[in-house]
Amino acid sequence: MSWTFASRGGKLSAGLLAAAALGGSLLAVTPVHAAPGPGTGTKPNGTVNAASGINERAYPSTDSSVRGVLKHNAPLALRCKVHAQDVGGNTLWYLLKDRSTWVSGKYIANAADVPFCRSLNRSALDNSVESRSAMG
Repeated sequence: MSWTFASRGGKLSAGLLAAAALGGSLLAVTPVHAAPGPGTGTKPNGTVNAASGINERAYPSTDSSVRGVLKHNAPLALRCKVHAQDVGGNTLWYLLKDRSTWVSGKYIANAADVPFCRSLNRSALDNSVESRSAMG
C-alpha cells in the first residue's frame, strides 16, 4: 500500500482510498478522549507537549478529519511515523499504537526509537485481492 499524501490538494493515494472503500471498520471513529493511561498494556514512548493539547487525525494532514483530542502531557504509545504535511517546520506524523489515528510530530516530545511505517510488516488485508485490485 502506498503511503503518499498531498498536504493541501485533497488527494490521497489509491491505497488509502481503497482502504477507506473496503470498510469503515479500518478507520473506526473514536470519541474525544484522553491518552491511554496506566493498565492499557502499552508502553508510552511519546508525550503531548502542546499546552492546549492536540487533535488526532484520520490521516497525517491537518486537512483530515479530527478523530479525537489528546490533552497536554498525555503519554502516547506510538506505532510508527511518516513524513507528510509540514506543521510548523516538522514533517513527521505518528500513528498511534492502539488506534488508527495520527498526530503531528510538532507537538510530540520524547518520541525516540519509533520506526518508519514503511519498515513495518503489512497486514493480510493489505495483500488481499480487493486491496490489490483497488490500487490498479
